[in-house]
Amino acid sequence: MRGSARRTGGVLVALLAVLTAAGCASIAGVAEPITAGSVLVGDGVEPSFVQGTDDSTTDRIAASTITDVQAYWRQNFPTVFGKAWRDVTGGVYSVDTSKDKAKAPPCTDQASDVEGNAFYCPAKDSVAWDRAALLPVLRDQFGDASVVVVLAHEMGHAVQNRTSPTQDVARADPDRYPTILIETMADCYSGAFVRSVVDGKAPHLRINAQQLDKAISALATFRDPVGTSAGEEGAHGDAFDRVSAFQDGYQQGPKLCAGMTVANRQFTQRTFTDPRDQARGGNLTLPDLVNALTPDASSFFASVAGSNWSQPKLTQTDGAAGCGDQGPVAYCPDTKSISLSTKGTVPLIVSNIGDFAAGTLIVTRYALAALSALGKPVDGPDAGKAAVCLAGAYSSSVLTHKGNQLQLSPGDLDKSVGVLLGYDYASRGTSGKGLPTGFDRVLAFRAGFSGGPKSCGV
Repeated sequence: MRGSARRTGGVLVALLAVLTAAGCASIAGVAEPITAGSVLVGDGVEPSFVQGTDDSTTDRIAASTITDVQAYWRQNFPTVFGKAWRDVTGGVYSVDTSKDKAKAPPCTDQASDVEGNAFYCPAKDSVAWDRAALLPVLRDQFGDASVVVVLAHEMGHAVQNRTSPTQDVARADPDRYPTILIETMADCYSGAFVRSVVDGKAPHLRINAQQLDKAISALATFRDPVGTSAGEEGAHGDAFDRVSAFQDGYQQGPKLCAGMTVANRQFTQRTFTDPRDQARGGNLTLPDLVNALTPDASSFFASVAGSNWSQPKLTQTDGAAGCGDQGPVAYCPDTKSISLSTKGTVPLIVSNIGDFAAGTLIVTRYALAALSALGKPVDGPDAGKAAVCLAGAYSSSVLTHKGNQLQLSPGDLDKSVGVLLGYDYASRGTSGKGLPTGFDRVLAFRAGFSGGPKSCGV
């Protein structure tokens, strides 16, 4: 984040960073929390049809995903596109990139070309993955469901190769079909399939709420480097773009994905315009963030709450933030103040995720102050959800320069995604109860970001 005088394909993907993930309990399609673990129903699908397989659990998850994705498209493809689905004809390949003499899959010269990657090859209509350095890392860091999300994305490219835009069409008309749109559609198709898994409709896979949260965090790590232009060849999108596309497919299904265009899709990924901001990676120190954010947030929420608004005093403490179990930033309704703990969790969040991750937490406490000024409850999960939604509305206002004295740096919305996936603090009301899943927290933030304060019920 930065202050200002006025507010002013590639199909190959690489694992870039790790975002912390947490959460369990209810998401649409999941009645109760289930312990995280294997996504396989029984032993899953025998991977004998996978070329190069070692019959490992990792390849069984991959084989089960390919099998169930194709079953999903056999059922849904005719409804969306008006014709029958064709299973991939060029085969699927498990590549052991740790072996120098491993056989190279289609569209590569050698096995090492696949290292750290999974991809769909449109020329050969095939799918390949690195079972040595990609899928095991995903499973270790983000759980088995992350493998499902990644391979469902690659199969999304197979959908495109059977419809439009195909990879060839995209290359011929990059203004109409930039790479970022192609990748966004594939993320959306992945979300649509994963919803069927969560709803219990996939024959060989099951995903519960905790697993889904971790898998979304994996998707967020496949973001482009901060400062990448949305128009750059090979761009996949920032974490906000990618998670948004996945959630849209999850909630609204594949027909929405098929209808995505540059005209109806907003991309938040952008380049740096300030060399000083770029030099510091788009991050302010915590003291500078607080000094810049406080008046700006107060001005925004004054416009939300109207004449009843009274700017809450923000106090900083070396100890725990007071006023109930809200986490390291708390709104105190009795004194109409905000308490910020500057030791421990908040500095850690700034260090690990970035400045606007902490800024998002602070803004949600201003949002609770606005809800209180409007005479609305501030003590339960509904209040916390509204606060997260209003934080999204505030972030959108900063991005579009509607009168604020701040600008969002490239990557700031990714920081919001990171803190919402990793912690429930932003969604806690004054009683300390928050939304239990990162999926729902990000969804609430996006509702405000897209729809403004009215979408948050104020």
